[in-house]
Amino acid sequence: MRRRKQLELGQTNLLAISPVRLAESEELEGRLVVIRPKPSTRGVRGFFDRFLYELAAKRLRLDDIGTFAWRHLDGQRTVAQIAELLREEFGEDVDPAEQRLGKLIWVLYREGFVSYPGFDD
Repeated sequence: MRRRKQLELGQTNLLAISPVRLAESEELEGRLVVIRPKPSTRGVRGFFDRFLYELAAKRLRLDDIGTFAWRHLDGQRTVAQIAELLREEFGEDVDPAEQRLGKLIWVLYREGFVSYPGFDD
């Protein structure tokens, strides 16, 4: 099932997707720290999810660009729109904005901090 979702996601224009935050964050020295949510699955899968949770970093400190992007991952704005906002805010320092944002969102997705509505349902 996961493999099929990855294939579907790989064939989708990711710039048109509006990621949604799944984790809480807190501000620390002007930057955000994203806090890994505890797994909620049960059974054997839940056991492994909790085990992996204990091994993983619980907090992810974002840089200025990551902090700005995180604040705009509201499920309403697309990746392309957020990339444009990044470009307006940081200028050439963020170019290529789409690639940089794409890598950030992929890490956030892989670590369970964001979801892609329509693919994770």
